[in-house]
Amino acid sequence: MKTAGLQAVWRAGEELLARLGVLIGASIVAGIIFQVTTGVFFSIGNFQTILLFMTSVAIVGYGQTLVIVGGELDLSVGSTYGLCAMTVGLLWAQGMPLPVSITVGILVGGMAGAVNGLIVTRLHVNSFITTLGTMNLYQGITLYISNDVAFSPSPSQGNFDLYEFIGTGRLFGIPVQIFWLVAATILMWVILHRTVFGFRIAAIGGNVVAARAAHLPVARVKIYTYIICGALAAIAGIIDFSLVSSVSPTAGSTMTFAVLAAVIIGGASLSGGRGTIIGTLVGAFLLEVLTNGLGLLGAGAYAQLLFQGGVILVAVAVDSWTNRRRSQVEVAM
Repeated sequence: MKTAGLQAVWRAGEELLARLGVLIGASIVAGIIFQVTTGVFFSIGNFQTILLFMTSVAIVGYGQTLVIVGGELDLSVGSTYGLCAMTVGLLWAQGMPLPVSITVGILVGGMAGAVNGLIVTRLHVNSFITTLGTMNLYQGITLYISNDVAFSPSPSQGNFDLYEFIGTGRLFGIPVQIFWLVAATILMWVILHRTVFGFRIAAIGGNVVAARAAHLPVARVKIYTYIICGALAAIAGIIDFSLVSSVSPTAGSTMTFAVLAAVIIGGASLSGGRGTIIGTLVGAFLLEVLTNGLGLLGAGAYAQLLFQGGVILVAVAVDSWTNRRRSQVEVAM
């Protein structure tokens, strides 16, 4: 039994390294092609742009990774992202100090995630249906509280320097968003891969029946993953609110697809039990490399959607093939 367990761990490690190698290789190949065709892709400024715009997708993706590894799905992350950013902007405009507004915004994200988790675990509604519904619910709330009007802060508002720093500031000459990305990556890697909570997430997603038999707190763990996912969506929305200096009532409308693409490309299995923070990070990077390169080429939005759609289909096909192959190996053993 121990030998079989070690072999399974070894195979999982090999699969992860192979997938990361393929993703990194694909990023390099795509970068070379874009460099040859544009001549500016490998510039320092463009590389910083890639890192800046992948930050929000990666941060939200980390929360989505927890949910998917736990065997569920969250389609409402884009709406949560927009709702929380708009909440922060409106509260700040009404005189609430920015730090307090940000705290409330993150709490709103956590509450939105808790609603998802409670419906899935207590009412036993499929997570796809649940979050499809709350995606529209949160979007509707955003449209209502904003009167369907975009919000842009005024430099005369208090804490405006802090607001600008969150998305466009620099530390030691390095864009502050890179520090947010590194901090989120380290924190979420520790949570998923080095804590009992992370082990429980993977165990529940891998085999929920066995997890219940082992008396793991299945419902509580899933609710927590949704809360973390909502809070991370809020943080990403607030960072981007500062980066672009405004927030639209439809902010985050395309976020969900990009996040799912990054997570699945990074190796998370839609059947649950498998997924890594580093995989999601590399998936977000590859996705932004493609988006950025196509933008430099002047390709329209349709080309970016075609590429993203094609990439995610390939990633899902590879995941399905990997699952079938793993099942065949386990049966043979």
